[in-house]
Amino acid sequence: MTMRNILVFAAIAASLMSAASAGTLDQVKKRGMLICGINQGLAGFSSQDASGYWTGFDTDFCRAVAAAIFDDVSKVRFVPLSVKDRFSALQNGEVDVLARNTIWTLSRDTGQGLIFTGITYFDGQGFMVPAKRKEISVRDLSGASICVLQGSPAELNMADFFKANNLSYSSIGLATPEEAIAAYDSGRCDAFTTDASSLYAARLQLAHPEDTIVLPETISKQPLGPVVRQSDDQWLNIVKWTGFAMLDAEEAGLTSKNADDMAKSDVPEIRRILGIEGNLGEGLGLTSDWAYRIIKRVGNYGEVFDRDLGDGSKLHIGRGLNALWTHGGLHYAPPIR
Repeated sequence: MTMRNILVFAAIAASLMSAASAGTLDQVKKRGMLICGINQGLAGFSSQDASGYWTGFDTDFCRAVAAAIFDDVSKVRFVPLSVKDRFSALQNGEVDVLARNTIWTLSRDTGQGLIFTGITYFDGQGFMVPAKRKEISVRDLSGASICVLQGSPAELNMADFFKANNLSYSSIGLATPEEAIAAYDSGRCDAFTTDASSLYAARLQLAHPEDTIVLPETISKQPLGPVVRQSDDQWLNIVKWTGFAMLDAEEAGLTSKNADDMAKSDVPEIRRILGIEGNLGEGLGLTSDWAYRIIKRVGNYGEVFDRDLGDGSKLHIGRGLNALWTHGGLHYAPPIR
């Protein structure tokens, strides 16, 4: 190990020890604001309007954490981060949580002093093609020219998939997403491949978005979720259970519109979620109505998905794997009890 690496690891360790000793929740409360790291701009996940207001699936998750702590979604500051800077910003304490369409992997969970809090979005590598081609599967792309980000995991995934299925293709590597989208839009390639969620955002940038479809098939597993620093179990639990509360609320039929009326319910599960029975927030260092705050101020998981990514948005992404387990999806949250 070089001296430079030793110094880097020492700095990370010192930062983690400092954060753990102070406690992230205490720091956030003292500051009076949550600081959340997000994408610099990805439609549906985090994008800024003309007035500077951030919207999107990831920004709404951060607002949900702020609601649980402060009962105020305005008490969050967003820090746009590049792929290169996102982990270091969390490691050195510039942000309290990273909610930036980041893929959960073993090395990221064990080698950087960070830990994922759960899966908020099940993604995978997809392909978009002109609607007139009539493909219904990636396997129909044999012999096609495909635009891809050069040196990206998508390039390797595509090579593995096409080789495993004895399919031919020609790869057109581009340096940036903007270049890849422009190349596809000009007809330089027959298809463009990257994260399926990013493809829906990329389609909006085309001259004629309605002429392009995103194939329903994906060729990789890419679970996305929030990230926090290790060695602060209380903060890990707060961020983790924020996501769980939104899923449990959807399954229980609790929404931002009916949360107050549902407080009259005699159903024990609903009463626990809303904090009417017990004081389950105490173990998190929060008030008993912490989940009610999330539901009332931000909404349940389904509301957020529809607003930012689904039919209530410009992207119109189907729930698919991101549906609840009771509706054929993969989302399944532990009970609040």
